[in-house]
Amino acid sequence: MWQPEPGWHALPGGSGASTVGVWRTVLGDQPVVVKRVARPAADDPAELTNPRHFAYWRRAADVVTAGTVVDTPGLRAAGLGAVEEDEDGITITQEWVEDASSSGLFCAHAMGRFAGAHLAAAPWLARNQLRDRLARVERHGGWQTLARTTVADVADHLWGRRVELLAAADALVQVPQHGDAVPANLLGRSGDDAIAIDWSTLGTGPVGADLGYFALAAREELEPLIDAYLLGMPEGLATREEVTLGARVTAVYTVLNRAEWALARAAQGEGALAGKFRHPAVAPHLRALQRQFAHIEALVEG
Repeated sequence: MWQPEPGWHALPGGSGASTVGVWRTVLGDQPVVVKRVARPAADDPAELTNPRHFAYWRRAADVVTAGTVVDTPGLRAAGLGAVEEDEDGITITQEWVEDASSSGLFCAHAMGRFAGAHLAAAPWLARNQLRDRLARVERHGGWQTLARTTVADVADHLWGRRVELLAAADALVQVPQHGDAVPANLLGRSGDDAIAIDWSTLGTGPVGADLGYFALAAREELEPLIDAYLLGMPEGLATREEVTLGARVTAVYTVLNRAEWALARAAQGEGALAGKFRHPAVAPHLRALQRQFAHIEALVEG
């Protein structure tokens, strides 16, 4: 059975149901990151073996092997790295990326440039990421816990419009999408490019979608981020209104999904739900939700 080497330093994070762990170590004099992903078992969710699903288990390795984002504009990987596969899973070794403390505006500009990139066709590029995330929620009954809060009416309205708004986003130009474009994954910097990590959800999606996802954790508000994104985006690719729609739909439905997830977990404990709004596992998601009220209102009224 595969085991990390003694002396490897375990790192937090590592998205994906198949991720065993992420470690930092040194090979020679080169700092590297080692990620281990497990091969799905027979009783694991079918989505882990669906090459188009965002949760596809081996996409991070395929990205490295194919060199898909080594020289893409705007966002790119640090280097080719190495992939070793065995009967239990895959070990991915890549160059360590130092945190450049880039501003959200720099990252938004880089994402706009990446929207104009060309990704070589591959069967494992993710599609329909937001649609698939909402399908997961739907299988669990929708936003049932949000229905017990003061945003119940708004949540019910947007849940009822999800088919319409997803279709509107799908009708936008589909562009390269990191898929997990949070500040913690857009760490490094080289010239005008952001050096990104964790490409396990790489694929295509509506223009502006990566930006909406990024905005949920950025210091900056969405409007100036859109300005920066448009400055980086190739001319004629999309209008400001189209970028805003892609970003807004992604941000609003993602933040509502996260709030539902956090509240549903808290609701399993004893006591009234309202008394758990300040819990450390819940409060950040509710603050993020409050921050998106203007964009929630825009979708409700649109």
